[in-house]
Amino acid sequence: MTPLTIAAAQSISIAGDLAANLAWHQRFMQAAVEQGVQLLVFPELSLTGYERGLAAELAVVPEDTLLQPLRDFAQEIGVTTVVGMPIRLSENSPVLIGALVLGADGSLGVYSKQHLHPGEEVAFSPGTGGSTLTLGDDTVALAVCADFSHASHAAAAAQQGADIYAAGVLITGNGYAPDTALLQGYAVTHSMAVLMANHGGATGGWESAGRSAIWASDGSLIAVAPGTGNFLVVASRDVDGWTGRVAAVAEA
Repeated sequence: MTPLTIAAAQSISIAGDLAANLAWHQRFMQAAVEQGVQLLVFPELSLTGYERGLAAELAVVPEDTLLQPLRDFAQEIGVTTVVGMPIRLSENSPVLIGALVLGADGSLGVYSKQHLHPGEEVAFSPGTGGSTLTLGDDTVALAVCADFSHASHAAAAAQQGADIYAAGVLITGNGYAPDTALLQGYAVTHSMAVLMANHGGATGGWESAGRSAIWASDGSLIAVAPGTGNFLVVASRDVDGWTGRVAAVAEA
């Protein structure tokens, strides 16, 4: 089993401020390099905040030049980075909740949220998911928030050979216990490590619970953020198994 380090970026987004959020993402990516991270996953709609009312205005095609500096930085530092953004697959197509994979090799992957949370249909259309990612010997399947509330989604990931299930989410305090129980259960049922990247603060009128977490394939908790705030939740695997740590991320 090859060494691997993955991390959840528990970041606080500024509503609709793409320039500020792009810079803040880059700060997290730099912090990830310092932790030896190979895969970094941000929360749902991390680049805009969970702002349904702004989604149509802010949506971009995945190849938009707006994202090129972040793509270039991911390649420069060698960290495959998954960021959240409202997207359209073409100029006049519906708005989707996207998770864009900025590859360490310069590639661009697109995942779109398949299962909408009630109320999201006013701003978004259901997406079609996306391909798994390959990191060395590991296969990573992505999810965005309500996707994981459908057991069939995690089961499909396992059937595709995923040994890591990585979800960018927005989970509030009331939903935290049942949602994390589901994710931990998927780890056990499907023998997958499970990563959950939650928002670090309030967004779109919702109070996020923070407490981003990573579980091993036996369901044991590897690492969890202490609450809300800006944190990297890091899990490293070597021949002896997984170890975890949490690092606060401060503004540069």
